Amino acid sequence: MAEPNKPKRYITSSELKTHNKPGDLWISIQGKVYDVSDWSKSHPGGSLPLLSLAGQDVTDAFVAYHPATAWSHLDQFFNGLYLQDYAVSEVSKDYRRLVAEFSKMGLFDKKGHGVFLSFCSGWLGHDSGHYKIMPTKGLNRFVQILTGNCLAGISIAWWKRNHNAHHISCNSLDFDPDLQHMPFFVVSSKFFNSLTSCFYERKMNFDAVSRFLVSYQHWTFYPVMCIARLNLFAQSIILLLSKRKVPSRGQEILGLLVYWIWYPLLVSCLPNWGERMMFILASFAVTGIQHVQFCLNHFSSTIYLGPPTGNDWFQNQTSGTLNIECASWMDWFHGGLQFQIEHHLFPRLPRCQLRTISPFVVELCKKHNLPYNIAPFWKANVLTVMTLRNAALQARDLTNPVPKNLVWEAVNTHG
Repeated sequence: MAEPNKPKRYITSSELKTHNKPGDLWISIQGKVYDVSDWSKSHPGGSLPLLSLAGQDVTDAFVAYHPATAWSHLDQFFNGLYLQDYAVSEVSKDYRRLVAEFSKMGLFDKKGHGVFLSFCSGWLGHDSGHYKIMPTKGLNRFVQILTGNCLAGISIAWWKRNHNAHHISCNSLDFDPDLQHMPFFVVSSKFFNSLTSCFYERKMNFDAVSRFLVSYQHWTFYPVMCIARLNLFAQSIILLLSKRKVPSRGQEILGLLVYWIWYPLLVSCLPNWGERMMFILASFAVTGIQHVQFCLNHFSSTIYLGPPTGNDWFQNQTSGTLNIECASWMDWFHGGLQFQIEHHLFPRLPRCQLRTISPFVVELCKKHNLPYNIAPFWKANVLTVMTLRNAALQARDLTNPVPKNLVWEAVNTHG
């Protein structure tokens, strides 16, 4: 901590950007610079969010993800430096005011009947991963393992790692894992350049197989979504068997073992293999509805290349997200995803409060001339399929080369 009478020492944003890698990871929050190189290894949200935003001011992201009590822990990481050219945009000022107002109103603590409905509609794992839905931390952890690992067969550790990266890097083609579905789907022709995934730490090769599959992705989208859970099973197992640091790895593995005991036993109770296969496909298809909803919220929205930036948090989250227009009595079906913009801006907010705060977000978007994208469920499906179709047609152009139409490319390429 800086001494009271000692002159402040400053660094520029350009200098801060050089500290953006493991072992040398600095961030700025409200103009003060913090060295979180060692802390990133123990960060509850994982190291990926810190690495994605390393070397820049992250005030808005910090405000979005942390309660007021978190501020008291920052001083231990303060390295005595201040950001010389620290500035706050009018959008960020208004966003931070909203967070403060919602906190004063107690909205972050009022969960209402949301927990019960989450359990009934299958969204409890998602909600418990974002905020504490139970009275104690230990009980909340129990619910995470129960609903994620034991009942769904999906590691909550994998989900949190993947989901935190998605929220921080919303719709970045090379940083957001929720857009990286090669070789089955791409949302932009930019994937044809075989981008490198900063999440999976590997190159996403656009080869002959990928080109063929992508060429028909607008036809295969819904069938693949019906069995998409297989990928989540595989990703969970890969993470737990990897050398990556996984908190409470033993609990995670035990939870998955519980799932792979009770689910096969349940299936075996059916009289013949025909009915067993029908049951499995039906159960996968039902969960496929959730996978489709995740895609609707982002596939047709604005995308970009490169790491996320910390000084335009509100703009990035609104432009990269699509809300689903629906009546209040259908909120249970969408699980809060119909207010995806609000959820991305305030990820700690219980979803029973998302409809309450929606008018405030709409007003702020209008004030700063920012998009507030919303569409009925059917139109969101159309937009998603059309996005996939546009990329599919471009993939076919690569299969049978034709003269490039630069005007068409400019109009139809997002980002």
